Amino acid sequence: MANQSEAMQSELIAEDVQTNELHAHNGSMLSEEQGYRAGAYGVLAALLARTPDQRVLEQIAGFSSIDQAGGEMALSMSMLGLAAATCRTESIDDEFHDLFIGLGRGELVPYGSWYLTGFLMERPLGRLRDDLFALGFQRDPDVHEPEDHMAALCEVMQLLILEGQSHERQAHFFNTHMSGWAQRFFNDLSQAKSAVFYRAVGRFGISFVELEARYLAMQV
Repeated sequence: MANQSEAMQSELIAEDVQTNELHAHNGSMLSEEQGYRAGAYGVLAALLARTPDQRVLEQIAGFSSIDQAGGEMALSMSMLGLAAATCRTESIDDEFHDLFIGLGRGELVPYGSWYLTGFLMERPLGRLRDDLFALGFQRDPDVHEPEDHMAALCEVMQLLILEGQSHERQAHFFNTHMSGWAQRFFNDLSQAKSAVFYRAVGRFGISFVELEARYLAMQV
């Protein structure tokens, strides 16, 4: 997957997902490209689960130095970095509330069931829960959001990579629970009226999901 590694450069790793600390369960060091993938999912999960704090924004601001000549993936990373460097934390907090919480409902509804059926807590969520159980994931009793939140799905993909799960298992989870709506969600986010910083998050999400779909469609 040389194209993905080249495009994502060497900066796409959150502080708690350092490449030299990522090991699969078999004890082997993750390859560079798998570290990039895990880092990308970790960044998206962190930005969609809650308002990012200053530490996270400072990390992401480092993406602004990436060479934009590396294609859309590199450009979207650079633009996200610039947004993180220039947007105030308070403004991003307001954006997050308007986009995902709102008064009764935010501008966007970041759940798979909503995008796939128009309703929350529908059949796609049931299938997801079955697959999560089969994979050995247990619901955190302190988390009250349905499991088909985009942030939660990105966290699962990140864990599958970190655990060294097979390419086939990763592809099955992505194709079953994300590919049918992730592109639409990130496209909506990139055009959201309430967004400034999160438009850059949406553009980054579009680029990464496109790249990830191509990678997971490969026979490895």
